[in-house]
Amino acid sequence: MASLLDSLRKCSVVVADSGDIDAVAKWRPQDATTNPSLLLASAQDARFKHLIVRDIDQLFVNFGCEILKHIPGRVSTEVDARLSFDEEKSVEKARRFISLYESRGVKRERVLIKLASTWEGIRAAERLEREGIHCNMTLLFSFAQAVACADAGVTLISPFVGRIYDWHKAARKLEDIPIAEDPGVASVTKIYNYYKKHGYATQVMGASFRKVEQILSLAGCDLLTIAPDLLQKLSSVDGEVMPKLTIENAKRHSIEKTPLEHQTFLWQHNSDAMAVEKLSDGIRKFDADARKLEAAVAQLTRAAA
Repeated sequence: MASLLDSLRKCSVVVADSGDIDAVAKWRPQDATTNPSLLLASAQDARFKHLIVRDIDQLFVNFGCEILKHIPGRVSTEVDARLSFDEEKSVEKARRFISLYESRGVKRERVLIKLASTWEGIRAAERLEREGIHCNMTLLFSFAQAVACADAGVTLISPFVGRIYDWHKAARKLEDIPIAEDPGVASVTKIYNYYKKHGYATQVMGASFRKVEQILSLAGCDLLTIAPDLLQKLSSVDGEVMPKLTIENAKRHSIEKTPLEHQTFLWQHNSDAMAVEKLSDGIRKFDADARKLEAAVAQLTRAAA
């Protein structure tokens, strides 16, 4: 019998959520995602010292190019969190990443630019998509964010299952939340059904998982980005994975199409306390790790000089 991981691949595109190139090579995902937190760990690993350069944008691209040698699909590279509320500079940074990749012979179709799902980030993505620069919208916690991203025609969104689960678990003072009541799983399910019901081309990639059960509950989602430890758990157990999300079921849902203007987006997003808190917290944490990465790289390059 096939492993859960092999069976899952028949339902959803499996993506590795890691900056560890060896782990990506081991698990053979279709795509791979990175962020400053993941690259901070990899940058301090002696196996990858040949990829370390002082220019952080170039360092991100170095890791991206190396990862692309081991996957057939796309790598996601993240725009600096400090630009989360600056549309123009986000666009400029994305264009620079693409220019750096193209100078290395990597076509833009193999790169996803990760942007925070703020209103400004979504507007930047809308412009970039028109230029053929494809975007992966991260730090997505509210239904309002998902609707705005789809209306903007972005390529892909990454709703954060685990961080939603974490917030509700802490708010309710619980050790765990049963999978049938998991708010992170419910959020992605609602977004998936909305997108498929109304024929949006934007893909849904469940992200930030805490346990195998969350992943299996979203089998059938367009893509699932999974950390190496959970890939290991999925590969070590035999079993058949049945799709929980399907286009056919989504079409049967009665979900009204609700395009959002700026003020409506802000109001609806603001009405979700979890989403407001986790978006802000996520931006701060990615920024903190990016600053740590800069400091670590500066130290490493000085030591190598």
